Amino acid sequence: MFWPLLLLICANCFMTLAWYGHLKFLPHDAPMWKIILFSWVIALFEYSLMIPATRLMAQHGLAVGQMKITQEVVTLLVFVPFMLFMFKQPFKLDYLWAGLCLCGCVYFVFRSP
Repeated sequence: MFWPLLLLICANCFMTLAWYGHLKFLPHDAPMWKIILFSWVIALFEYSLMIPATRLMAQHGLAVGQMKITQEVVTLLVFVPFMLFMFKQPFKLDYLWAGLCLCGCVYFVFRSP
């Protein structure tokens, strides 16, 4: 499961940059078409990594729900540092609690019936 997780982490880095990078790297008065183009160019890389990641996870026997919860955990693990370091947002304990809730999701989705 190393390669699918690595691809998932890289895909989420691109996804986060595509969704929020324009706030940091483009002028606030940039036309919307430039913002969308900027994001879609980055999102192309995200899709190029996410699709193989999900196919590999499926080959490892993960159900679609398990893949989605895995992706959400990775998203949180990528987004929090991005938010803290790129946008200089303060850390709040709520992020820790949200992470613990996701741990509960992981438990329930991956436990045996």
